[in-house]
Amino acid sequence: MTMPINLHPQYITDDSGDKVSVIITIEEFENMLEDIEDLTAIADRKNENTTSHKKFLEELKSDGTL
Repeated sequence: MTMPINLHPQYITDDSGDKVSVIITIEEFENMLEDIEDLTAIADRKNENTTSHKKFLEELKSDGTL
């Protein structure tokens, strides 16, 4: 599922009118950082072994967690 990016950038231009920098709100910046952290975690864990939901529940029950 693709989530739309909701940015409202403001551009800083040089004397020629070329864009040289961008300003976004702190909220937008923090949301982008969170997305980057999430994507990094996903990439880091990409090759980890997986456990089925059924097996996971069995492990929780045997540990007394559930």
